[in-house]
Parts: sequence; structure tokens; C-alpha cells
Amino acid sequence: MARLFVISAPSGAGKTSLVGSLLAARPNLNVSVSHTTRKPRPNEVEGRDYYFVTLARFRELIEQQAFLEYAQVFDNFYGTGAAQVRDKLAAGNDVLLEIDWQGARQVRRAMPDSTSIFILPPTRAALEQRLHERRTDSPETIARRLADASTDMSHYNEFDFVVVNDRFEKAAVDVDAILDGGGRELRANRADLKPLIETLVR
Repeated sequence: MARLFVISAPSGAGKTSLVGSLLAARPNLNVSVSHTTRKPRPNEVEGRDYYFVTLARFRELIEQQAFLEYAQVFDNFYGTGAAQVRDKLAAGNDVLLEIDWQGARQVRRAMPDSTSIFILPPTRAALEQRLHERRTDSPETIARRLADASTDMSHYNEFDFVVVNDRFEKAAVDVDAILDGGGRELRANRADLKPLIETLVR
């Protein structure tokens, strides 16, 4: 039976790279393409990375209840098309949603059988370093992303599993194990996460 997975993380935690690794290794795993009101980046392709829509069109889709979940992130809206997800699942394909904690909360309400995974950085310094290394944001935007990361990470315990992305290869193996139905030692309620969270959330 096809399954729905939700993966969330603060900006800079390495979620996109982990998702790319999963998709390369799992041909039966489909990532759901989100709608967004933000402008495309130079390397992004319509329908592959996002469906780029106007704010007016996004609001129409909300009124039509076309989204499984949607949220405002920074100054833009993002939403997951409900029909797209249900069609993929009905066709026997596992589906992965790459969304924020607000969207994940909505998906859990709508589809309680879904499995949710939160990715944490090993330290705040590592998170900041990764944001700088991307070279896509201004210093002001990076400062804002770091501030918002604290809010994001404080919701870690709403998820089924938490993976700490300290070494990418290990984190990829951990996420892979969860998708295979394992990963009990990675449950979000494990005691060893609390000291880490105290250093990450400010």
C-alpha cells in the first residue's frame, strides 16, 4: 500500500539534499510539487520545482479547497495540491511532501496515517554556516532565517521521527530506514534530543 511521508526542517538543515538522495535511490517515491507565490529562481523550472502562481490565483485555490495544506513562509505562500497527492497514492506510488511544520500539522490532521520526519542541524553554528555557503541570501535574510529557525525547531516533537543531519551519509541512511518502516531509535520523543534542542532554540 502506498504511503505518504512528510519531511520538514529549518532552512539550511540539509533537507533538500536528503530528499534528492532519497528520490535518486527510490524510483517508486514521488515528490509532490508545491504551488508558490514567490518568483522562480534562475535554475528553477515550472512544474518540476514548483507551480508558480499569482497571489490572486493562490487565494482562488484556497477558496476551492484545492490544497491539502498551505502556509505563509516569509513573504510568500506555499501549498500542496490535494488531488495531486491522492492521485499519486491511488496509482501505488509513495509520496513525499517537503513542507514546513505548519503544513505538516495540517497534513497530519487531513491524513493521520502519514509519517512525518523532522531534520535538525547538529549545532546552530552549522546551520548558520550552511546558510552562508548557499550564497543565495543577503545577510539580512540569513539573520531572519536563523531567527525563524528557532520557531521551526521548537515544533520538532510534533513529528513522528527526528533525524540529526550531522553527517550527510548517516542522515540519509536514517531517513531511508524510516521510509522502510524502521527507525524506532529515531522517534521524536527520545530523551537525547532535549539537550540538543536547548542549544538550538533561542
